[in-house]
Amino acid sequence: MHPDQLLLVLSTVATFIVCCFVAHCISSYFADTHWILRDYSQATSFMDYRVVGTFVAGLVLSVALLYFFTCSKPEPLSKDEWRKFTLIEKIPVSKSSAIYRFQLPRGRTLGLPIGQHLSVRAKIGERFVMRSYTPVSDPDATGHFDLLVKTYPTGNLSRIFGELKIGDQLEMKGPKGQFNYRRNMASTMGMIAGGTGLTPCLQVLEQALRDPLDTTRFSLIYANVDLDEILLKERLDALAARHPDRFQVHYFLNNAPPNWSGGVGFVTRDAIDTHLPRTSDTNRLLMCGPPPMITAMKGHLAQLKFPPPRAISQEHDPVFIF
Repeated sequence: MHPDQLLLVLSTVATFIVCCFVAHCISSYFADTHWILRDYSQATSFMDYRVVGTFVAGLVLSVALLYFFTCSKPEPLSKDEWRKFTLIEKIPVSKSSAIYRFQLPRGRTLGLPIGQHLSVRAKIGERFVMRSYTPVSDPDATGHFDLLVKTYPTGNLSRIFGELKIGDQLEMKGPKGQFNYRRNMASTMGMIAGGTGLTPCLQVLEQALRDPLDTTRFSLIYANVDLDEILLKERLDALAARHPDRFQVHYFLNNAPPNWSGGVGFVTRDAIDTHLPRTSDTNRLLMCGPPPMITAMKGHLAQLKFPPPRAISQEHDPVFIF
């Protein structure tokens, strides 16, 4: 039984006991004034086998129904088994990117920890092609989850995504990954993202900023080629507007339009030095983007004396690469 379901059962028991006690006290106090109150006082006695028996029978039935409708069903996502998920909606985001919405059983969440991703595979010819994706939907959303995918003409799995039709299925499994975000795991967290590398950063941002007990501050450098390729810019700007003391976003464009106020060209060493915190025992840096970009960022970080990231990042590394 899930913790929230156990809490519901315990709350039911406590509510019954309190209500029965209050009803018994009130009816006992006025028992001499009317025969109905006298009978009711006796009926609400904790020792009355009819009351206790009825309550126990109802409680057992409620627990059985909770188990049948939830606990007896497997989790939608498996770490070891590929499972098929059905596409129910495709939402264009830019000229080459879209949000692909997949169906979950009614009332179920995906159950993916914050900072983790899932593996998606499809068969192309005689072999399977696999990629990792981080959902951009609310982790508490029920009945569906969303993947943000940029389609490349020469891409393998991204091209499969672009050809999907409503009702088509893809195989997925998870969770996967070395990073698991926890409340206040850092005082300040810097982020560098490029293109769809935004997705793990966005997942962490939205979770942390909606939590009133999380005080972590965030600064994100987000790089893209063109203005219309800045993915989910409205969501990022809304987060910055709602949490000006906790989140700042800095955009970089290779092809900047006239009157562009953000960064122009590639992300520079000076931009990192200006906008992002230095790593320490309490500060972290997360990065996700195309391999050439990550290689360039590693060079900038080395010049700025950041700790060198490992080939395969671990959760507690000061510089973590998704």
